[in-house]
Amino acid sequence: MHQTQIHPTLLPVFSPSRIYYRFKKSKHMVAMNIRCFSRHVSLSTQHLRPVPLPPPMETHLWCVFPDEVKSSSLLNQYLDILSPSEKQNVLSLGEAEHKKRALLARALVRATIARYQTSTHIDPRSLQFKKNAHGKPEVDWQPSPDWSPPPLHFNISHTSSLIACGISTYSPIGIDVEEKTRTLKNNVISLARRFFCPDEVEILAKILDPEVQRLSFLKLWTLKEAYVKALGRGFSGAPFNTFRIHMEPPTDRISDTADSKVCGIDVKSSEYPNKWNFALLELADSHYAAVCTENSEDSKLTPLSLRVWKTIPLLEDVCISGTQSVVTIGGFVKQLSDY
Repeated sequence: MHQTQIHPTLLPVFSPSRIYYRFKKSKHMVAMNIRCFSRHVSLSTQHLRPVPLPPPMETHLWCVFPDEVKSSSLLNQYLDILSPSEKQNVLSLGEAEHKKRALLARALVRATIARYQTSTHIDPRSLQFKKNAHGKPEVDWQPSPDWSPPPLHFNISHTSSLIACGISTYSPIGIDVEEKTRTLKNNVISLARRFFCPDEVEILAKILDPEVQRLSFLKLWTLKEAYVKALGRGFSGAPFNTFRIHMEPPTDRISDTADSKVCGIDVKSSEYPNKWNFALLELADSHYAAVCTENSEDSKLTPLSLRVWKTIPLLEDVCISGTQSVVTIGGFVKQLSDY
């Protein structure tokens, strides 16, 4: 490995048990060349792999596993592309692991949006963000007479072991990820009665196997989170007990374009009657991920096209859709390979 003099702003020192951070002021950030998967890659925002904007009815999902990001130089680069307020927020967090996850989440959003091909190059440092009335982050595009903002929407979700960013165009998107091993502090049915509608509680109560019941609760929670985030209203603006997620029994779909033998997913809501597309996925056999976008087509026969990448921003992108790492367990979904 090529050795480079580094002046770290965020320097992790790795020990077997945890990561400790030291903070130093720096006027210069030095790119570092790292070998990854036997390939030589230059760590620079100029080397973000460009990706076409997804067409309507196609969604992209970018996933980072924090435990796989171990380079102090790389973490410094992530800190360098954040805004001053984002840096301050990250560095003000107490636990070292919380700092790292917050840094990765903000860097993932900036690096992901910047890679999409528009009429002009986007520097991830230049991106500005705002929040809607319910707190959902949005890109605060700065239009000019000779440039119009792209019709790009994004959403982010994270656990302690996975951070994901979803991208769509022309349609709002909501995503949620949950660890399959997540433990519930209370009884499943007690939680369901508190948050879910009666029909959903009844379905869960009929599941006798405690482990199957717990996993069914997590799947339903993940779908509901994705839906309210797609609405842009969040839990307070659209409480989970005001709508019902209906998962149809698994059926054999005769289709050359979409996964078969998966359950259909629909939402029943009198307040928000728009048609919505759902994808419920199992990622790396360790997480559930739900994606929700508004259906721009007037037909449920149109599958939601999906591309999924496992990424280490500014370093490595691997498309994992269409592999055993991404399993569709709900929704009418067509998994696509890389471009």
